[in-house]
Amino acid sequence: MYQIDFQAGTLLLRQSQPKQALPAQLASYCQYDPRVDCWRAEAMRYADIVTYLYRQKLPYQDQAKGYQELALDFHEQRQARPYQSAALQAWLSNRRRGLVALPTGTGKSFLALLAILRCQRSTLVVVPTLDLMAQWAGQLERAFKCPVGMLGGGSRDLQEICVSTYDSAMLQMEHIGQRFGLLVVDECHHLRGESYQQLARFSLAPFRLGLSATPDAKDPQDQTLQNLLGPICYRIEIDQLEGKALAPYQTQTIEVELDQDEQQKYNENRELYIAFLQQQQIRLGSARGWKEFLIACARQPGGRAAFEACLEQRRIARSCKAKIREIWRLLQKHRLDRMLIFTADNATAYSIGEQFFLPVLTHHSKVAERRQMLDYFRRGLYPALVTSRVLNEGVDVPEANVGVVVSGSGSTREHVQRLGRILRPGADKTAILYELVSEGTSERYVSERRRQHRAYEKPDSVPH
Repeated sequence: MYQIDFQAGTLLLRQSQPKQALPAQLASYCQYDPRVDCWRAEAMRYADIVTYLYRQKLPYQDQAKGYQELALDFHEQRQARPYQSAALQAWLSNRRRGLVALPTGTGKSFLALLAILRCQRSTLVVVPTLDLMAQWAGQLERAFKCPVGMLGGGSRDLQEICVSTYDSAMLQMEHIGQRFGLLVVDECHHLRGESYQQLARFSLAPFRLGLSATPDAKDPQDQTLQNLLGPICYRIEIDQLEGKALAPYQTQTIEVELDQDEQQKYNENRELYIAFLQQQQIRLGSARGWKEFLIACARQPGGRAAFEACLEQRRIARSCKAKIREIWRLLQKHRLDRMLIFTADNATAYSIGEQFFLPVLTHHSKVAERRQMLDYFRRGLYPALVTSRVLNEGVDVPEANVGVVVSGSGSTREHVQRLGRILRPGADKTAILYELVSEGTSERYVSERRRQHRAYEKPDSVPH
């Protein structure tokens, strides 16, 4: 006879004969813990252990499971689109575990509602931001007409269906990891961080659904993600849904030249920065390159000057005067449209907002202020919003039809997310994404790197 208990994000597996060796497959999930004189496993191994005991017809008492079977009714009027039905079926066929990759704006949350309906188990939905927590809670309440709990932002209301931020779930999971049978992780690429991984490891939920617009099966970190939630069981890309579930879109990369004084200053700082890298034999293209650069800056003579030169040449490229003039031209050209202006950093965002008297939304914005900005933007009272990274993912702004990427990282995921922000379908809507790149700077390489996605394979489609 075996007994399974939940303790602080782990499972305790006891035998009626404590000293008896475990079967090899069970032993692969567990480690013997002399402190409690039994075997201990990560809570995420619950489904593996229970399935093995059941199939081998080994008697066991399950005292770990704390989630409930529910009787949910569905109150949504909309019907699943063909790709949503296909994604749901693929997930169900994979033992209700796995990642679904759907582009931004194609109804990942509606797919999750369908998964919750099919599972009928206590469910925890994990999201990266407070805005998304409120957005998800509203959707769940409308869909199931039942109390929905929230963890995060001062709320600690546990219900059979609950929404939590990543941070709150990470802190609470060792205490509540037995409470939920279905774990839904929105924007699940965030789960790759070592700290956030614990929220999946400490949960015994046998059913798991990861949602993301851009998982990468070739990335070792995403392999870890798949170990926590399951393999990618369904995937569809932006270009496959363009003009159907997503608005048709056009793109244009606009190269701008630095002013003469900016070019001179850029070159001076770039040379100092590159000389330091060469002197220290650091290759930034390597996996540890940036970390090695920071260590060298802290320890080696000239390191502080090299670090400041690195930041200054980056600042010049990201926010040069020619980009500001180009933003003004685009604001005039699209004065009847709804525009999102993306930057890589808060300082540039606030500078643009100050120069053009535009609202700026960053992570410093208060929740009430943020909601008011988005409401005014949706109603057309604000023609444009400037943001650093807050709107990269999750928040619904279906009215936006023009995006301007002033600056950003080399991340393909970030660039695809920014495109996704303007692709919500609308009547006669064609979305346009502009990317501003400072010619003769390292931004050209950053741009090439982040555009390595099939959504950008077609050439620039906006006339110059």
